[in-house]
Amino acid sequence: MIELVSESRCIKCNICVNICPTNVFDRMPDAPPTIARQSDCQTCYMCELYCPVDALYVAPESDVTTSVNEAELAEVGLLGSYREKIGWGHKRTSTAKKDQTFQILKQMK
Repeated sequence: MIELVSESRCIKCNICVNICPTNVFDRMPDAPPTIARQSDCQTCYMCELYCPVDALYVAPESDVTTSVNEAELAEVGLLGSYREKIGWGHKRTSTAKKDQTFQILKQMK
């Protein structure tokens, strides 16, 4: 579930607002977006993937709210960590070739 929009990292591009399939965020004038409907989050990670500055943290638990501390998340490298793991972003290597999901889909046919 979406847990954090980092005010210090956010560049107010509102990509997360636009990309979210369940309309979790509200756009704010001259401020980072707010998490307005957290319980609507489907933990799809789309907002975290598209954030160009790794200003978001989506916790892997989809049905529980987690208390987070931005400094601690940054220290252990969790802000934008999903985006980094799949290789999205400047100077990152895509991991798409390592994805074996297609093997599961082939077995389902």
